[in-house]
Amino acid sequence: MSADCARSALVASLVRDGRVRTPAVRAALETVPRHLFLPALDPGGAYADVAVPIKVDDGVTVSSVSQPSMVAIMLEQLEAGPGHRVLEIGAGAGWNAALLAELVGPDGAVTTLDIDDDLVAGARANLDAAGFDGVDVVVGDGALGYPPAAPYDRIELTVGSTGVRPEWVAQLAPGGRLLLPLTVRGSQLSVAFAHTAPGRLHSRSVRSCAFVRLRGEGADPGAEVALPDGRWRVQPACGSDDADVPDPRALARATTGAGTDRPVAAAGTVADLWDGLGLWCAVADPGVVRLFGPAGGGVAPALFDLGGVRATLGLVAGDGCAVLLADPEATVRACGPDGDLAAERLAGLVAGWVDAGRPHAADLRIEAVVPSLAGPGGGAERGSGVDRAGPGEVVVDGAGTRLTLRWGPATG
Repeated sequence: MSADCARSALVASLVRDGRVRTPAVRAALETVPRHLFLPALDPGGAYADVAVPIKVDDGVTVSSVSQPSMVAIMLEQLEAGPGHRVLEIGAGAGWNAALLAELVGPDGAVTTLDIDDDLVAGARANLDAAGFDGVDVVVGDGALGYPPAAPYDRIELTVGSTGVRPEWVAQLAPGGRLLLPLTVRGSQLSVAFAHTAPGRLHSRSVRSCAFVRLRGEGADPGAEVALPDGRWRVQPACGSDDADVPDPRALARATTGAGTDRPVAAAGTVADLWDGLGLWCAVADPGVVRLFGPAGGGVAPALFDLGGVRATLGLVAGDGCAVLLADPEATVRACGPDGDLAAERLAGLVAGWVDAGRPHAADLRIEAVVPSLAGPGGGAERGSGVDRAGPGEVVVDGAGTRLTLRWGPATG
């Protein structure tokens, strides 16, 4: 199959599946030759709907060319248009920067940056080969943005961040849009924020996603810990500096398989561990965790299969825990002296999710406030967020920005 045919087939599938919704995004994807940014692949591989790693350090992927369907979703979220000034954080191979250049046209400007010299050199060469020599490709720490070309009408991160950094908000033009893969209570979400007032952002759309993490000053190793046996890992929904963060070691009891089972209001799925039910539970209760382990032994056969790894959603309460089972479905297992308390809380969360209509990431609304930019009265001091949260709201602090989370329709 020729590159042109492969590209046409990919775009047609993205339109059919609803990933591409606007003529501008469709035209950009039809025009920009992805295979020139992945010269080691044949056309079939270059236009497959998969992410392609382009740099690996110590066995960990630190840069990739993103999955076309996710790229399309994010371009629709970003709404970049003719004449816009755009900053991309995470140049990768340069393909997304070329798409952005196509969207903003000759009257716009695109700056893309990456932390590694070799990635920047590769992106520059690829962009030149594809005819996009007007894109400015620079070396820099994405956590700091790129002040020389600010302000920007659009800022897009193609790497994951655990917070909304004030530097990005400060470099965003009034009415501009910031799009980033943001970790919210352990789930990575592609959030499109509108800059509505000094130091204030409101989400316009939220989608599930999975990206490599930001490196440099904005790097966050995460709060994942290993259980004593070394075979099981626990990922708390809350960061280590959150109040009431649970002791994940209490989950060691759950790995043996011993415990008391009880039914819950709905069965879970692998996707629900991060989106849907899992996101609902993590936002609502700081005791929520995610458990990962080997495929065999103990509780493993009863958990969810995640590509050869077993995983589940759990909740820690005092000296006990509860975990959601895949088999039998719609079941929670209580373990330890306080296991019944944990199971009661987890069952209540499942019931609340069902009663709310089983919301997913797209139903989450996020307000971000940078107190240092919002001016007097623009944001409370850190630590008072719970007191200022309204009914049904949860406040999360991090990276100098306060996030207020709630479920429901957008308010504009």
